Amino acid sequence: MPVDLNLSAETIRMFAQKARAASSALEDAFENGREGDIEFDPETLSDTHHHDGLAEEEIEDLSEEELRELIDDLNVDEAAELVAIVWIGRGDFDASDFEQAVEEARERAVTATSKYLLGMPMLADYLESGLEALEM
Repeated sequence: MPVDLNLSAETIRMFAQKARAASSALEDAFENGREGDIEFDPETLSDTHHHDGLAEEEIEDLSEEELRELIDDLNVDEAAELVAIVWIGRGDFDASDFEQAVEEARERAVTATSKYLLGMPMLADYLESGLEALEM
């Protein structure tokens, strides 16, 4: 039962790809469950401060930043549809209740849509499942 969306299915799939890339970048940052532990080598510690190592730049994955900007650029109707698709993908609504989900998303919008969606670890899966349920 395909629905008529303001956003194209291709755009939503692109959001899912960016969400997956952002999620994997976050997982890489916290690999092995260490969550950013810092280790000090006692042999290199001294009373003087040497900052040579700080000159090395780490290439930052901008997927999350790009996704945040893309979501923030959506109009109210597009943002509500995107949230509704996520809710359908998550199982909160059935595909047949899409219009109700969109209306509820509009009513519940109190924070930035990007902040809400990017707080979901399985965002990419929910988007893809929602599109599949809507036969898009």
